[in-house]
Amino acid sequence: MSEFTGIAHDLHRYLQESRESLVASLDGLTEYDIRRPMTPTATNLLGLVKHLVGIEFGYLGDSVGRPAPVVLPWVEDGTIWDGADMWATADETREELVGLYKTAWKHSDESIGELPLDAPAEVAWWPEEKRRTTFRDVLVRTVAETAHHAGHADIVREMIDGRGGRDHDDTGGQEWWDRFTEQVKSAADHYRPTSRGE
Repeated sequence: MSEFTGIAHDLHRYLQESRESLVASLDGLTEYDIRRPMTPTATNLLGLVKHLVGIEFGYLGDSVGRPAPVVLPWVEDGTIWDGADMWATADETREELVGLYKTAWKHSDESIGELPLDAPAEVAWWPEEKRRTTFRDVLVRTVAETAHHAGHADIVREMIDGRGGRDHDDTGGQEWWDRFTEQVKSAADHYRPTSRGE
């Protein structure tokens, strides 16, 4: 976006790429598939979106004196600390949570456009001795966390229906990936435990 300059422009670009990748991971999936836990720690696609709503409003809003324009029920009632931001209740729709996420984007983008990177920030949920920081630090933290969870979403999506991440087709078609996977599997099989416990 043209209103961002220098490092802020680059950080915003990386942030937006990860945002869009995360939301795209929901495309074409059923309500069940975007909600169901796919790992032993219950990682799920819609929960990742919900989590990042709070990340953006918290770091790029509240922490820099720009409170969120909406109240997040799981923050207000404290259930965020019990993991309520990591999964969607039956009453929370895909449209509602993606819409909240896009509202958070807009709010964060306003912060990025208005604040210098050395603007003071204070993160209320960090240990007291580390709470005072800068806008640069919370922006970098948000970019990193969003990229981290976008990567989770790529893997979860692949577990659901085999669709790889956004750059999947840049490397090769399905035949290429089948050969590649077989090559990796073959190398790993050299170390497969045997029935004799070797």
